[in-house]
Amino acid sequence: MTARTAFPSAPLPSRQSFPFVIWLRSRLLARWYDRHLQRLDLAEIDDHLLRDLGLTRQDVRRECAKSFWQA
Repeated sequence: MTARTAFPSAPLPSRQSFPFVIWLRSRLLARWYDRHLQRLDLAEIDDHLLRDLGLTRQDVRRECAKSFWQA
């Protein structure tokens, strides 16, 4: 019996994607990564600046608890 791995040694036949699909996927991944970085930055803002923005620490916790794909 051979072990099955997540990455087979033989390359799979590639599927040709349309340029629009490739562009859309890259834009989506970039948006998710940017959202993740923005939430990390938001978590580091001090209380004085949060008051200037009209946010509370609870608002920040709620926003940072979201998954990266959630707007």
